[in-house]
Amino acid sequence: MLDSSTTSGSSANRKAQPETVALFISDLHLHPSLPRTTQAFMDFLARHAIKARQLYLLGDMFEYWAGDDDIAAPYNTQIVDAIRDVANAGTQIFWVGGNRDFLVGERFAQAAAVTLLPDPFIAPIAGQRIILTHGDAQCTDDHDYMVFRAQVRNPAWQQEFLSRPLEQRKAIIEGLRHGSREAQRAKSYEIMDVNAGAIDALFDEYGSTILIHGHTHRPAVHQHQLHGVTYTRHVLPDWDCDTESPRGGWIAIDADGTIRRFSLDELDK
Repeated sequence: MLDSSTTSGSSANRKAQPETVALFISDLHLHPSLPRTTQAFMDFLARHAIKARQLYLLGDMFEYWAGDDDIAAPYNTQIVDAIRDVANAGTQIFWVGGNRDFLVGERFAQAAAVTLLPDPFIAPIAGQRIILTHGDAQCTDDHDYMVFRAQVRNPAWQQEFLSRPLEQRKAIIEGLRHGSREAQRAKSYEIMDVNAGAIDALFDEYGSTILIHGHTHRPAVHQHQLHGVTYTRHVLPDWDCDTESPRGGWIAIDADGTIRRFSLDELDK
């Protein structure tokens, strides 16, 4: 777990800090089988997201999303209602699809009161231009995954898939999840991480020096040198509170442009 004591300081310092402009989270993989992770997300929304001007959900919020016609499932309704409550309280909420929930569409967006963003997206925040992406498109060393990603992101494939009965879609997804778990056992961490060249290409194309992404489940802050300029890449953590070693956290940007990292320990503060 990230050490919040080195990122957020004492209680007195927290009170003196500027207003939080934006919060960023990803890779919660929400699912009915993860009640503690679900509750941690609810606590985050109620105690932190509701106080921020903006909340960015950067992909894989759900373990999978079979289509917007699955909103009626009790668990999904619970999550959608909780997100909408934060939006109704005044927080702008933005959504970037991940590799598990890229099928989220307009019906979900309207129900949860979120704005769907393209991937990547440039967000103007606190006087800075921030590149936002889920991160899977930059894992270009994983050639098998990139072929699969191109297939399932094709609008024609998605239209055909979503035309199938919901239960059939769920069965297909379950098979894909099983296959993915098996394939990952044979892959190195390096192959499943982002490619340095792909990251440099993002910085070069969008002319920003700050990038925030998730996907890799390897939270860190990386410095990149490109054309004599230092670029900063912030990697979000994944969440899992249903294991013996709970993990998770988020990134915040304050009104003065300061970027801070928080662990789940902050949920109780």
